[in-house]
Amino acid sequence: MSLRVRLSLILGSVFIVIWVLAAAWMLRDLRQQMMFSLDQRLVASARMVAGLIDQLPQPLTAKGQDAHFSADQFSVPDGMACQVSSLRGEILASNHKHDGTMDDERSGFRDQTIDGASWRTFTYNHGDVRITTADRHQEREALNQSILLAASAPVLMALLGSLGLLWIGLGKGLEPLNRMRDALRRRRADSVEPLQVAGLPSELQPLLDTQNQLFLRIAQTIERERRLTDDAAHELRSPLTVIKTHLQVARMTDGAVREQALEHAEQGTDRMHRTLEQLLMLARVEGSLSFDDGVQCSAEQVARQAIEDAGGGDNRRIHLRLPEAAAKVYLSMPAPLAVAALRNLLDNALRHGGDAAVELEVQAQDGQVDFLVRDHGPGIAQEDLEHLTERFWRNGQSGGCGLGLAIVQAIVQRCAGNLRFDSRADGLRVSLQVPARSGS
Repeated sequence: MSLRVRLSLILGSVFIVIWVLAAAWMLRDLRQQMMFSLDQRLVASARMVAGLIDQLPQPLTAKGQDAHFSADQFSVPDGMACQVSSLRGEILASNHKHDGTMDDERSGFRDQTIDGASWRTFTYNHGDVRITTADRHQEREALNQSILLAASAPVLMALLGSLGLLWIGLGKGLEPLNRMRDALRRRRADSVEPLQVAGLPSELQPLLDTQNQLFLRIAQTIERERRLTDDAAHELRSPLTVIKTHLQVARMTDGAVREQALEHAEQGTDRMHRTLEQLLMLARVEGSLSFDDGVQCSAEQVARQAIEDAGGGDNRRIHLRLPEAAAKVYLSMPAPLAVAALRNLLDNALRHGGDAAVELEVQAQDGQVDFLVRDHGPGIAQEDLEHLTERFWRNGQSGGCGLGLAIVQAIVQRCAGNLRFDSRADGLRVSLQVPARSGS
């Protein structure tokens, strides 16, 4: 069901209910006013007959019984019956022949059945006579229905006109949404550019902004996949070529040369394995995969786990300085990401720090946990600091794959942290700040 039809049904139903209630109220009031007017006509006719009786040269009782007058003599409207009787019940005059009597000892209005027909009567005592005027209910209802029908026709026409205008108005109101739909329909399947639709109302602008944000996320996802594919193709080509070459050498030689070729092939396999792991880790961090396992991890636990995993088991050169409060400060980020980021920093420090010790200091303050990693290597040139977190960037002395610090930067961006480098003559200092929360 289209939005236009849905809105038309909802608003049209509301319109119909309101119009029906208003029309019922109006017609009910009109009926009451109509019946009141007809009753007032009976009263006016009775008083008029009383005035005519007062103008007679002799009393009406002198004319004898069974005297009958026409409607013209009584001057009452057509279709209305009038009867004049004495207070004793004798009919003195009547413009309507019937077997029964219409008068009543009580003054006022009354509903009666005379000769099988329902009448609305009004009795008025005037001197020594009683005047009764009457209308048939059938004629009153027929008049009332004709008036109600005449009043209902404009209401019905107005209702139909309102529904028609509502349908046209909804079509005009939904035109910006239709333009937005047409703009999406004209786009290419691979297009991720922001959608541009001019003249949108304020209610549709958030929808357009949300749609463009979705396109932006899709573009970023496609870009990450493309970069992962390009990086994998670029970085794995060389190790595979080296492994293939050494295996060919091992096949054609014997002795020490063969063993050396196999050892080099194994080293190439290990390097390719590390590169693949780093690429997959980077893709997971930059993607939408959740690392939250629901387990809270303190700063001390993260530091000790990172030291245990660093250096491929050769972590004896790492010196940890840990305050007592670190065991009570919990990170507000997934523990696997915190451990992976700190482990990569320690691996980098062990690789470039030579044989000197690597220092890891943990500081907790102002809702942040600061992991300070310091090596005593040659340091990094100032102009190269900005390239440290680029993918596959290596200086001349590096033997890694160039993804470790890129992964740390991706984790920092994902978890609202901060990463700073400070290169000095006595080594490189790296500060990893991550958000923390107090825990027991």
